[in-house]
Amino acid sequence: MDDVDRKILAELQQDGRLTVTELAARVRLSVSPCHRRLRELERAGAISGYRAMVDPAAVGLNFEALVFVSMRQEDRDTVAEFERALGDVVEVLEAQRLFGEPDYLLRVVAADLAAYQRLYDERLATLPGVQRLTSTLVMKHVVKDRPLPG
Repeated sequence: MDDVDRKILAELQQDGRLTVTELAARVRLSVSPCHRRLRELERAGAISGYRAMVDPAAVGLNFEALVFVSMRQEDRDTVAEFERALGDVVEVLEAQRLFGEPDYLLRVVAADLAAYQRLYDERLATLPGVQRLTSTLVMKHVVKDRPLPG
């Protein structure tokens, strides 16, 4: 990956809807070489996809929490079952397995506190292997969806 590839990635992180012609102009390449580089970045996995970024509040998801999960057991089967079940909880936007304690960090959205409480009691607390859940409410986003550094 060279500087031109990094510039392509930087531009697409700022605006993923750029046409190849617009992208080529911004990175100072002709369209064909830009298109080849773009396809190679996609093929190599540097670009894993394209999507719209939706404001949660605009679709009624006004409540966000970070949930720390401590597992009762961390054997392979329990971890696999927990992670599989977690994949079915659509309100979990991000899930990260951590070294040390706690074992997982989840980013969760809900309509309001009451909806979050139902989600917590009915889905999160019943996930396989969960010993303890600790929630921290998000007050505001200071840095969000920042592009990766070049």
